Amino acid sequence: MKIGFDLDKVFIDSPPLIPPGLLEKYYKKRDNGVLLYRIPAYPEQIFRKALHLPFLRPSIKENVDFLKHISKKENKLYLISSRYKFLEKETNRLIKKHQLAGLFDGMYFNYNNMQPHFFKDAVLKTLRLDRYIDDDLSLLKHVAKNNPQTKFFWLNHTKEQQPLSNNIVAITKLPEIFT
Repeated sequence: MKIGFDLDKVFIDSPPLIPPGLLEKYYKKRDNGVLLYRIPAYPEQIFRKALHLPFLRPSIKENVDFLKHISKKENKLYLISSRYKFLEKETNRLIKKHQLAGLFDGMYFNYNNMQPHFFKDAVLKTLRLDRYIDDDLSLLKHVAKNNPQTKFFWLNHTKEQQPLSNNIVAITKLPEIFT
């Protein structure tokens, strides 16, 4: 099975003391119903880089353990992150610190600074995955329309597990992608 994963909030946790929706509030917006993400201006980039110091970005241990477990099976695993170019050094440092590189058959990063939903849509079309897991529901809704062969999973922290569309399902834990 070919399975893709997002990085942030799937394997790398958010920084402590930052309210969960704060960064997303400034990162994502809608313009006349169209999904848009913005690249932060330089001063905010400095702040965002500081928030990516390894001690502020711990791994989500249970998810990394699950990844290690399924990587030993008959699966092809891919990391698909829409992180922008300005975080390349910090991203490489986190991948190395949390020993994630060896667990994936391929890693794709948005270092050309495309709109995240367009970047992930292009990668998903190329890889033709069976399953893809992400924490960004609005992004999943966008890519699910263009990739009907893929089953999408919205990793969220609510207790409710409901189908959101024909190919998007809400989950609270990674092993649920196999149920």
